Amino acid sequence: MQGRVVWYPAGSRLGERLAGLAEDLVPRPLDCARSLATCREGTVLLVDRSAGSPDEALEARARAAGVPVVALVAAGTAAAPAGYYACLPVPVTPFVLAQTLRNASEHARVAGEAEETARHLEELNAIGVRLTAERDTDALLELILTKAREITRSDAGSLYLVEEAEDGARRLRFKLAQNDSVRIPFTEFTLPITSESIAGHVAACGEAVQLDDARELPPGTPYRLNRDFDTQARYVTKSMLVVPMKTPAGDVIGVLQLINGKPEAGRPFSSVEAIAVEAVPYPARFRSLAASLASQAAVALENSRLYQSIETLFEGFVRASVTAIESRDPTTSGHSFRVADLTVALGAAVDRADGGPFRDVRFSPAEMKEIRYASLLHDFGKVGVREEVLVKARKLHSTHLDLIRLRADLIKRGIELRYAWRKLDWLLAAGRRGYEERAAGWDAELAALVEELDRGLKAVAVANEPSVLADPFVEDIQHLAVRAFLDHLGEPQTLITAPEARILGIRRGSLTEEEFRDIQSHVVHTFQFLSQIPWTRELRGVPGIAASHHEKLDGSGYPAGKRAPEIPLQVRMMTIADIFDALTAADRPYKPAVPVPGALDILDQERRAGAIDSDLLDLFVALRPWERPAR
Repeated sequence: MQGRVVWYPAGSRLGERLAGLAEDLVPRPLDCARSLATCREGTVLLVDRSAGSPDEALEARARAAGVPVVALVAAGTAAAPAGYYACLPVPVTPFVLAQTLRNASEHARVAGEAEETARHLEELNAIGVRLTAERDTDALLELILTKAREITRSDAGSLYLVEEAEDGARRLRFKLAQNDSVRIPFTEFTLPITSESIAGHVAACGEAVQLDDARELPPGTPYRLNRDFDTQARYVTKSMLVVPMKTPAGDVIGVLQLINGKPEAGRPFSSVEAIAVEAVPYPARFRSLAASLASQAAVALENSRLYQSIETLFEGFVRASVTAIESRDPTTSGHSFRVADLTVALGAAVDRADGGPFRDVRFSPAEMKEIRYASLLHDFGKVGVREEVLVKARKLHSTHLDLIRLRADLIKRGIELRYAWRKLDWLLAAGRRGYEERAAGWDAELAALVEELDRGLKAVAVANEPSVLADPFVEDIQHLAVRAFLDHLGEPQTLITAPEARILGIRRGSLTEEEFRDIQSHVVHTFQFLSQIPWTRELRGVPGIAASHHEKLDGSGYPAGKRAPEIPLQVRMMTIADIFDALTAADRPYKPAVPVPGALDILDQERRAGAIDSDLLDLFVALRPWERPAR
């Protein structure tokens, strides 16, 4: 039986009274200056009030430390003084004194355990809240092991996670180790889930293992203690408490291993030899506390893994969506990813700024993720744009241009046939008299008409390109819609129609006004489509940010024509990145890539016009994010 410590004031005659009283009662003198706050639970203070004035300071310290005080009082004392566990009139028999001290010690022990259990329950609740809130797996594992060691007063501990190997076999991975007394070289390794090791045995059977002294395992135990760590670290593993981390479904996802319980939490052992003497077995209540904490940890870890799986799944969905969108328009392939990289780099620079206009701007990790997703999905609405408009590289679709070429051939054949009939009519009516002269004139007229048609076709081909057209050239194109050629039936035919002339007469770009409005509608589609996704609270701004990347500070943008106060910083950053990449992209068949200096000049013109954020552009130019390797 563990001895019950009975303190008494140093220098008093109580030491003689306690000497040889009982084997389970260990008397120890206590100086008034010594703090009783570090006394072990189950200790008692014995004082003698019958011999004179009490040492009130010593007794006050004892009560403050939760140590019960037993007092010897003079016989015939009218009333027992308050604040004592018991008052024994002298003389008192050794049996009564010993039993009273035992009762006081047991009372102190039970009260201490109850107080500690209540404190541990509060800590478990607080730990549960922290575990639920922690999303980072590494930080979560560190928190689990740290709190488990604190709550069980463990000098050391380690944590293993169950994982599945490539062949499908389950195994344990040594993920974390902590030790108050020695520095440990940490290296991850795996071990099979078998009863050869203690951790493997606990993972296999799902039951906790408690060892008062791991150096002497009970007979018949299937596991053994690996002494390699003790040898390398100059450490001694004595008491152990190893518990499985079980999910509510009963699946073991990890093992929590606690080593060397201590009388006082936090204080390291002074030496290897001290471990063998001072390390104590884990009380039964610590086993249930550790099991409860392990269960909470298992739930938190499972939730963290599920959260990461969902994040990975959603990340894959976003990337697949962007790839699908860009596959509809191969000419802009990679644009969304480049815009996201440029915008995130600019956002990180804004977040790091410790001076200037952005010194007070900070983006949380969730906000940076929101910026990235909005940038990746800013063209998501292009799935709602007609493909013939979305991929339109020239003013006329290729089939439409083929139709004009076919029309030119038909006109040529009609003209040739008309002149051929003239020749035939002449020969039938007048024979060959004067035929050569007339035929030569008709051939010259025919050649001139064919040449005019060919010039018209060349002009159509030039006008079909999305370049800037001068007014005289536009007038020539419009003339082609009214210049009629008579066919063999005498019917007038034009090379192009009036609607075709209107399309070919577009002075800049390749889109008609209707088609341009159709393209502009992609931002509205973006908002509508992305709003269907049940975004988390941290990411709920993605649809609005993504759909506003064509808004300009001066109100000249679309779709809402917002002005500066209505356009958030995240949108302003993406606008600069989107314009820059659209200008410098080398994969657009309808235009050559603009060199970086030229693109920056165009952005500067936009800045001077009041369309984009001047401070952000300065930071963008200084940062030069386009020189960074793509992720």
